[in-house]
Amino acid sequence: MGISERLARLRAEMEKRGVDIYVVPTADFHQSEYVGEHFKAREFITGFTGSAGTAVITMDEARLWTDGRYFVQAAQQLSGSGVELMKMGEPDVATLKAYLTETLGPGRVLGFDGRVLAMREGKEYEEIASSKDAKIVYDCDLIDTIWEERPPLSKEPIFALALEYTGETAAEKLTRIRGKMKEYGASMHVLTTLDDICWTLNIRGNDVAYFPLVLSYALISMDSMDLFIDEEKLNDEIKEELKKDGVMFHPYNDIYEEIKKISAEQTILLDPSKVNYALYNNIPAGIRKVEKPNPEIAFKAVKNAVEIKNIRQAQIKDSVAHVRFMKWIKENIGKLEMTELSVADKLEEFRVEMGNYLRPSFAPISSFGEHAALPHYSPSPESNAMLEKGNVLLTDTGAGFYEGSTDITRTYALGEIPQEIKDHFTLVAISNLRLGVAKFLYGTTGMTLDMLARKPFWDRNLNFNHGTGHGVGYLLNIHEGPADFRWQYRGGEVCPIEEGMIITDEPGIYIEGSHGIRLENELLACKGEKNEYGQFMYLEAITYIPFDLDAVNPELMTDEDKKLLNEYHKKVYEIVSPYLTEEEAKWLAHYTREIE
Repeated sequence: MGISERLARLRAEMEKRGVDIYVVPTADFHQSEYVGEHFKAREFITGFTGSAGTAVITMDEARLWTDGRYFVQAAQQLSGSGVELMKMGEPDVATLKAYLTETLGPGRVLGFDGRVLAMREGKEYEEIASSKDAKIVYDCDLIDTIWEERPPLSKEPIFALALEYTGETAAEKLTRIRGKMKEYGASMHVLTTLDDICWTLNIRGNDVAYFPLVLSYALISMDSMDLFIDEEKLNDEIKEELKKDGVMFHPYNDIYEEIKKISAEQTILLDPSKVNYALYNNIPAGIRKVEKPNPEIAFKAVKNAVEIKNIRQAQIKDSVAHVRFMKWIKENIGKLEMTELSVADKLEEFRVEMGNYLRPSFAPISSFGEHAALPHYSPSPESNAMLEKGNVLLTDTGAGFYEGSTDITRTYALGEIPQEIKDHFTLVAISNLRLGVAKFLYGTTGMTLDMLARKPFWDRNLNFNHGTGHGVGYLLNIHEGPADFRWQYRGGEVCPIEEGMIITDEPGIYIEGSHGIRLENELLACKGEKNEYGQFMYLEAITYIPFDLDAVNPELMTDEDKKLLNEYHKKVYEIVSPYLTEEEAKWLAHYTREIE
């Protein structure tokens, strides 16, 4: 069944239900960034496979809104589908809200599945409908009616993460959470985000590809926690441990009925950007609500001493694997047959050899030549390009070790490459290095620091159309709030950089039809000197992999830039070489040599 036929069948269902406009976001019932196969409704109805986007279907048109990471990919995948691409943030492109406001006329009906729409968005749709004398219907999963072979919900088992990895017990975390509840005057906390629940209870699962998360909801009170989950996924040992912390188990979907029973005396803490709209509407009228970000978000973003120690070890493991991969690809390009998929598999082989490896921490990006110009391209058997000399290979991949998750991007020159590509590579390296040694006063945000990475681009009237960095979860979501590096302001999403946060540093440049370059390290936020001016902070790169000197043009670098690169490479050699053979260490010495 092609996209045009799916759209036709959806429109038939819309007509049956009296729905004029139907919205299909990229979400599960928990507002997850990446979703399990069961929840890929937007992909099903549009054919676009990117991780972000919202489709809107009317009786005579279909549109997809997505961000700059996916403009090129979406244009290719939507071609001939009947779905029009709406490039978010571009001049003269209507926002989703503006489009709905214009399109939704008096008496018309806006429909969506309220379980996959955040409370905040649902209320915005309410306001739009009210202003247009229209109405909404939020209890209709119309995609389900036409998706004949929809994948079932995951039944994968759950495992516990030991204290040697978490550094804090579930009981201790619940005590911190209840402290925040008390501060906010709340007696109950509605928690629906998968990574927050897994972090709180020190459990992990396999309900979302690559991300060790568990489909669940929770209601936390001052003396107990109701966990809504498929209990078959839990073994007896985990259940007994959780029961000791006051956890009581309920079937996964019972949350919608259970929340209707909350007494009027309760005051509920909930996150309006996380709780889904259907669940919000099931809360009895009159119950006092405290709308604040989930406290777990800030708690888990700041890694404790045990987590940091483990993460450093995970980074060393992954750096050793990458150095071996870089050596292998440099020595074998043109000798062995290589494709985007085969080299991604080879890198994973090196990771597995490091021990305690669980899985990739996200879908691997392995892109050669013009494919690298698509920032979030992932190879498929149909697109799988052969590697050859004369261009670059970009790998943006991550490992999930018990010691933590990694997210690393490197771009490698395959043989001799054109001067333009070398110049672009050097620009990206300059950007990465300048941000990676930032020193600043406490209270500074990632929005301020982003300028360090953008300036080398903006000085040349260039830019990259994605954020410069994001927080990283510990065997949770690879994109973890609230910290990030970006230049554009988004209300309510700016936070100071705290000691213990880990944030990526990943500038890039993308030349459509030719090449793409991105270099990504993970940075640890640390406390520096405290004096009469305040608490100074600094960033430390904890990824230890060479920037390919075969692609560097020293003539574009200032003396300070060369010093930063040389110091970084010196650290790479010192940390990684003890784990290498004599031959590997000799090779690494060449690729971390000083430049002048």
